[in-house]
Amino acid sequence: MKKIKYLVAISAVFMVTSCDDYLDTDNLTEKSLENFYKTPQDIEEATAGVYNAIYTNNVHSEEQIAANLMDNMMLGGGGPDDKTAKWVDNFEDPVDDTYLDLWVQSYRGIARTNAIIEKTPAADFKTYFNTPAEAEQFKQQAIGEAYFMRAFFYFRLAKFFGGVPLITTIDGKKDGPRNTYTETFAQIASDLKKAIETMPATPFPSIPTSRYGHANKWVAEAYIGRVFLFYTGYMTNIEKQTTEELPLAEGGSLNATQVASYLTDCMTNSGHALVSDFRNLWPYSYVNKASGNNVLPWAATEGLSWVGQDGASPTFGTGNYETMFVQRFSFGDWSWTNGNIYTNRLCLFSALRGNSLVPFGEGWGWCTVNPSLYSNWEERDVRKRGSILEVGKADQGTAGYAPDKGDHETGYFNKKYISLQYPNATGSTVGMFVQLYNWSNTDMQLMHAQDFIYMRYADVLLMHSEITKTAGGLNAVRARAKLDPVGYSLDNIKAERLHEFAFEGLHWFDLIRWGDVNDAYNSVIPVRNSGTAANYSVKYRPETKGLVSMPETELRLSNGVYTQNPGW
Repeated sequence: MKKIKYLVAISAVFMVTSCDDYLDTDNLTEKSLENFYKTPQDIEEATAGVYNAIYTNNVHSEEQIAANLMDNMMLGGGGPDDKTAKWVDNFEDPVDDTYLDLWVQSYRGIARTNAIIEKTPAADFKTYFNTPAEAEQFKQQAIGEAYFMRAFFYFRLAKFFGGVPLITTIDGKKDGPRNTYTETFAQIASDLKKAIETMPATPFPSIPTSRYGHANKWVAEAYIGRVFLFYTGYMTNIEKQTTEELPLAEGGSLNATQVASYLTDCMTNSGHALVSDFRNLWPYSYVNKASGNNVLPWAATEGLSWVGQDGASPTFGTGNYETMFVQRFSFGDWSWTNGNIYTNRLCLFSALRGNSLVPFGEGWGWCTVNPSLYSNWEERDVRKRGSILEVGKADQGTAGYAPDKGDHETGYFNKKYISLQYPNATGSTVGMFVQLYNWSNTDMQLMHAQDFIYMRYADVLLMHSEITKTAGGLNAVRARAKLDPVGYSLDNIKAERLHEFAFEGLHWFDLIRWGDVNDAYNSVIPVRNSGTAANYSVKYRPETKGLVSMPETELRLSNGVYTQNPGW
């Protein structure tokens, strides 16, 4: 079975009291703030608890699903009963607490990072390592990683909710008002800066496979570029308060030159690199090898070979130097501790509805693809068919697709994150990851162990081009896609990011920061709704400013201290 290095049972991790009843600690008598954070094992367990907070029970609180549903290049989809997907797609709030788990889990993660940041500096790890230098490196990595993850959780909150309460110490005020948008991003920027300055500059190829999935200095450098672009873009284009600097909580700010220098350091010293073929990033490029048969003729014709998802020395695949930071998945179950949150639900929810084919399995049919993306995409760009799955195509493994099983059908699905399967030795069709890891559970809802990629090296290159207004990184990404070089322009950056990162949960946020969101939803899209031809359109509401609704539970618990976001 695939192991997720940073997942542990919640009962094994000391949890720090946070904002409200939803964030309260389980009082474990054997572990406390006084006797924990003393050994490397304590730190590893505490860090595992931090990463565990990425996972949310409610699927609408899962960042990548929420962002894809709101993106103009993906539709709600699903079946007639999947009303919540359609409501989110139409910028309506399905229930009072649609995004409650995103809020609660983020603050759980923040509380756990606060404890590591405060308690770890006093620990003495020398007796656990061969040299004092090794002990100090372990400590600095743990503290820097906690700073990064605190920034990660606050950035996740800010992208969806705007300004949020800042709680940066164990005993920090937990009943205060929301901080401003600028104050929130200043804290994010300061935490990322501290993470960069604290974590060791270990080149990616030298980081052991056992640490894959953890943040490092290079991930923090990449994220400071993403935060800079989002904040300056949002303030300039949505708030109409033009700025070219990212504030810091301690005072001062970071400008474009300073942020670009972080990205340059990552490009020069991290050891990360682009995968030679874009399509080899995605597990469909491995399905033929895994099955021992050409169940996907297109992959065989194109000579695809998956690089894997365990870093430079993966269990399966040739070695992945591009992926930088991911959400790891294993195989869920239906117990109260797991449910399906540890399976990649983007693969499940956006897979083919009512169709179990080889090699593409069945799912819920959410997030169908806007046909305009396909029709406007240059044919010679290998990312077009590397990203979009067409139905009714023998070479794509979809010749047997039966239409009219769901809503918002367009004939196009997300190929990057999708269910993969093939017959096993007995002839039964079973998920690819289930067979790779010899997992016994064959439930189609629980078999998706594909990492979700939050950051990859291609983004570092494109962000560097956008910040420096130069074409080097832009054309490196284009060359990988077998496209000719172009001069720098923001329009070229926009097109490149759309095609490079389609369905990766980034385009929605790009639309917001560029100020393009107001005009992105004017088209009428022909679809089929469970067998009936229809026209579909979405009306974005500018009054929301690209933010989602605050959870009503949190508003009530605050007794009027929190206010609802505009438009909700």
